[in-house]
Amino acid sequence: MGMRGKAVVVFLLFLPAYVLPAKAGSHAVLLGAQRRDLPDEEPFFNAVRENMVRANRDQFRYAYKERRTELHTNPFGRLGTGDVLLYEVTPGPSPSVTFRTLLAKNGEPVPNSKPEKQERRVRTDGPSSVDDTVAALQFSIDRRDILHGRDVIIVRFEPRPNAKPQTREGKLAKMFSGFIWVDESAREVMKVEATAVDDLSYGFGLLAKLRKGSLVTLTRERIDEHIWLPTSVKFKGDGRALLAIRKLNIDFAVEWFDYRRR
Repeated sequence: MGMRGKAVVVFLLFLPAYVLPAKAGSHAVLLGAQRRDLPDEEPFFNAVRENMVRANRDQFRYAYKERRTELHTNPFGRLGTGDVLLYEVTPGPSPSVTFRTLLAKNGEPVPNSKPEKQERRVRTDGPSSVDDTVAALQFSIDRRDILHGRDVIIVRFEPRPNAKPQTREGKLAKMFSGFIWVDESAREVMKVEATAVDDLSYGFGLLAKLRKGSLVTLTRERIDEHIWLPTSVKFKGDGRALLAIRKLNIDFAVEWFDYRRR
């Protein structure tokens, strides 16, 4: 589950905030919730991290559907986002292998599509992507709130000044700051919103540069009694294509749904 696995980490990172408005008569309840002591940071963060590591480890056991906006990267041709593709994704014989079958393009079925094998490199030395991401950021508990009817702890994060991340996910994480909504009782990340603190280079700096302020939003949900997994990631930003010197607008989204444990 390469793209999703990266989202879960590059997730642990991201974003400003959507919290459901308080219902009538709930204002006093919210004020009372804020007066309660916030949890101790170290055990709270450790519990959240353990849940993220477990999800990252066990997610390969699930098949799912993936709907994504196609991203064009040719600097001399069309740039930005285009077709919407729907895939069926099934786990392979090992955590590094999945099979993707194209089901539909722009809402139209694609008959007789054959599964495509995808392999991702599994890091065997150095820190894990989760550990490296956490080490690249500094976290602090900000406040309590309610999201989708659930009590949540909102965590603020920002780049750690002297961090030297080793993984791709860690290096990307260090370029963002934002907020994380954590289900207080489950100690599970529900939402991340991250804003780029600097310009982002795409395609090794040869294809495009996205401007500071680009926004990534990730959502996670309880899939079954065993695990919480990502259900969407969205990226919005603008910049310019370097070789074509063209304005670039990105509105990229991936959704994961219909999870089934294998």
